[in-house]
Formats: sequence, structure tokens, C-alpha cells
Amino acid sequence: MVELSGQPQDILKPAGLSRIQEKNRSLILEAALGEFSKKGFSGATVEKIAADAGMSKSNLLYYFSSKEAIYNATLAHILEVWLAPLKTLKPDGEPAQELAAYIRQKIEISARFPEASRLFANEVIQGAPQILPILQTDLKRLVVEKCKVIESWIAAGKMRRVDPVHLIFTIWATTQHYADFSVQIMALTGRDLSDPAFQAETELAVTSLILNGAGLDWPPEEDRTE
Repeated sequence: MVELSGQPQDILKPAGLSRIQEKNRSLILEAALGEFSKKGFSGATVEKIAADAGMSKSNLLYYFSSKEAIYNATLAHILEVWLAPLKTLKPDGEPAQELAAYIRQKIEISARFPEASRLFANEVIQGAPQILPILQTDLKRLVVEKCKVIESWIAAGKMRRVDPVHLIFTIWATTQHYADFSVQIMALTGRDLSDPAFQAETELAVTSLILNGAGLDWPPEEDRTE
């Protein structure tokens, strides 16, 4: 896990952890994700998180001082994982390839971590009481930076003029929908992203719709970023 700059200390990973301490911290965050995604912040308990992580409550509190600290760290890690693909958009890249790769990674994250997506969505729906400072700082800076990348592609005549921030919002909304509303998708189609064929169909449909809207063609197979 990479440290998030400029955030409250509860969210950051302490420096100098041993391999065992790193493992225990990861176990706590994994258990916390399951507990918070099922019961929310108010319903989750430190005792249950500790039990699911296979350790005592006192041992858990060695790593995190409170339930709020665990929750903050869990949300920060989720955000970190989600933002990693956005950071890869390169100004000197071809827009179709860059955006297609970004969409693919976002769909893969939704497939692998649906509970994380739902937990984050619930936090934001409630007004982001725990992570608003992150949204207003790290996330905002990154979005501004990548909007400039998209604007540079538009200025170079590489893609249709679209509002960069709304393009990013559209990618977030469409890709994370398959995690946040997986029950509805399963009810309507009988499948979800756990089915590799459905995941491939989803990637093709979402990528084609977004790229076509930006005046871009789906990249040839040999040019697609793996």
C-alpha cells in the first residue's frame, strides 16, 4: 500500500513495519472491508473485525487506535486502488488506447473488489463524513491533472471536444455500476462480472460507447494495452 500524502495520520501506513506486521495490517483491512461493507460503520464492531482477522482485539488495537481509524484506512486503501489506473493516462499516448486501458482496469477492479465499491459508494452517499478531505485534496488534484491530459488530446485534434471531467465521471459511473448494482444486473441478465464472458462483453460495450461518444475508434487488438 502506498502512503497517501497530506492526509490524517490514521489513514497512513506506518513506516518501518516488519513483514509480519505488514501481513497483520493487511488481514485487518481485509476483515474490515467485509464487516463494513455488510454492516456499515455504525453496525461494525472492532471485536468482529479482530475475530475475522484471526487476532485478539488488543492485538488489532496495536495497529489501529479505533474503529474510525480502521474505517479510514480501509476507505483510503480502496481509493488508492481505484485511482491507480487513472494515474496511468499519459499525455503522449493515443486517446483511444489510453481510455480503453483505463476502462478495462476499472472493470477489472469492479469485478475483483465489488464489496469495496459498494462500501465507498455508501460512504459518499452519506456525505463522505470520513473521507471528504481526501476527495477535496488528493482526488481533486488528480482529476484536474488528468483533465489537462484529455484537454491536450482535444487541442491536438486527437478526439472530439468533450468535457474532460464529465468524461471521467461517465467512466466511473458506468464501470462501478457493475459492482454497486450487481444484484440488479444478476436479476436482469442472470450474470455478473464473476462470469469472464460477461466481463468481456461489458468491457466491449462500455468501451465502445464511451470511445464513440468521444469520436474515437476501438483500438485494434494488437494495439490494446494489456
